[in-house]
Amino acid sequence: MHDTIETHFTEDELFHSFAGAQVAMIITNPNLDDNPIVYVNQAFTAMTGYKRSAIIGRNCRFLQGENTRKSDVDQLRQCIETNTSVSVDILNYRSNGEPFTNRLVVAPIQDAQGRVQFFMGIQKELSPQDVSSSANETDERLVEIQNRVRSDLSMIINMIRQQSTQDSSVPEDFAALSRRVETLQVLYGEMKLADANSNRDGIQLGNFLSRLIVAIAHVQGRPGVRMNMQLESLVLPIETAARVGLVVSELLTNAFQHAFERLDQGMIEVRMSSLSGGGVRLTISDDGVGIPTDMAWPDPANVGGRIVNGLIEGLEGTLHLGRGAAGSFVTIDVPAGGDMSDQCLS
Repeated sequence: MHDTIETHFTEDELFHSFAGAQVAMIITNPNLDDNPIVYVNQAFTAMTGYKRSAIIGRNCRFLQGENTRKSDVDQLRQCIETNTSVSVDILNYRSNGEPFTNRLVVAPIQDAQGRVQFFMGIQKELSPQDVSSSANETDERLVEIQNRVRSDLSMIINMIRQQSTQDSSVPEDFAALSRRVETLQVLYGEMKLADANSNRDGIQLGNFLSRLIVAIAHVQGRPGVRMNMQLESLVLPIETAARVGLVVSELLTNAFQHAFERLDQGMIEVRMSSLSGGGVRLTISDDGVGIPTDMAWPDPANVGGRIVNGLIEGLEGTLHLGRGAAGSFVTIDVPAGGDMSDQCLS
């Protein structure tokens, strides 16, 4: 028998952090002038002391100072120029001028045609003990995290691309990318818990979706719109959980943004359960204005629709849109190929 996580909360309940990540991460765009930063996570702002608003749009060199070695900077510059990966320990400076040693692992993120769309930097502040000891363990952990993020981001980028006129759609793409990266941040936080519990192959899907849903509700929610969830306790492989989480993020964000236009109140509900033959069923419903009957949905003409369709295809799943007396409901079935229900928590 599966445990069920059932939660009811209102707009007054706050969720203060997406993941509490321990590893700092930035994303830069080499296709824009001076390769500016387009995304940072909370761990990066905590490590450097700079606010997000003071970071976005700037080249990473603002972290350098008078004692930063030119040879380290040259390694990073060569990495960008040759579209290759590099690991370097570089002296950086916080916003208050305090120096710190930063182990920085940088790698390109490519689209399906092999063109570099972004560079990603995974970073960890080194203690004096880290600096004086072997770097192997730290490097391996950072590279492992980096490889996962690169894989997940490449999947998203290949769904978003290719825009015909880059300049006109860059802001929309960056906003969308940031939200989807933060969805993955929640997954990485859950992976850290799974790793601590000696389960490096699976993710507790109910816990992951619960954290993700609360995070989205905090950012997207508004007074009068309630959020309920009923989630069974079920373990899935990490790759499957990542895609399921991204689907939930897309559909839930869409519901918050569009389901309650001109309405003062409403409710969104997310249910997740295991299927009798294996696999997972997800239902996301609302009692809002409903999706018009003459509207193609998910719409392949927009980014969100392409991402949902691509994720469902990658999961070999099915998506069904229903229209109730009030609002709409979406049912997603993910087949048993990725199921690890024998590991469900009792």
